[in-house]
Amino acid sequence: MNNTHKLVSAFESSLNIEAGLVVDSLEYNTIPQWDSVAHMVLIAGLEKEFGVLFDMDDIIEMSSVKIAKELLTKHGIEF
Repeated sequence: MNNTHKLVSAFESSLNIEAGLVVDSLEYNTIPQWDSVAHMVLIAGLEKEFGVLFDMDDIIEMSSVKIAKELLTKHGIEF
């Protein structure tokens, strides 16, 4: 499984959405499923899937799929 598939899978399971919704332009609070509680579930899912630990600034900054990729790249994950 490549990293893009892992990212999509983490978003799908954490937010309980279909893979087709997981696009770079998907942003926090633009769908009902991505609220503040689901955001923390997503953070935990991404940390577990990729073996990283986000700091508070990363957690606050992660407001879209695109930014999630950028933050994971900062942690050495390639897309």
